[in-house]
Amino acid sequence: MDSALIRTVYLVEDSAPVRALIAEMLGHVGNVVVAGEAETAEQAIAGIRATHPNAVVLDLHLKNGNGMDVLRAIHSEAPEIVFIVLTNHPTPQHRRSCLDAGARYFLDKSNEFARVNEIVGALQAQGA
Repeated sequence: MDSALIRTVYLVEDSAPVRALIAEMLGHVGNVVVAGEAETAEQAIAGIRATHPNAVVLDLHLKNGNGMDVLRAIHSEAPEIVFIVLTNHPTPQHRRSCLDAGARYFLDKSNEFARVNEIVGALQAQGA
């Protein structure tokens, strides 16, 4: 198996039910496991550093911090990690800021939620 394939995904989302739904969806992508979960920026940064996942599904609004803090901290250390921002705040300014900071994907929770599974599956198939 190609070492560049997406095998581990870290979930950063302040809503436990939403994290559970994303984890369940990702369970349908072959050979992909959830490496860890966080609901705060501090937990996310520590957890991502500890597990070094291939991809991160990242909400922008978190308990005690925000996703941009996580994106900036981790992308500068590990630019190979694929960041998939999944937010309820899909403003053009947020999109530009996230993409400029290193996110590869920026999705609107209200109408692109299922694309997380599609994206991770496609990255798994093509080797990120």
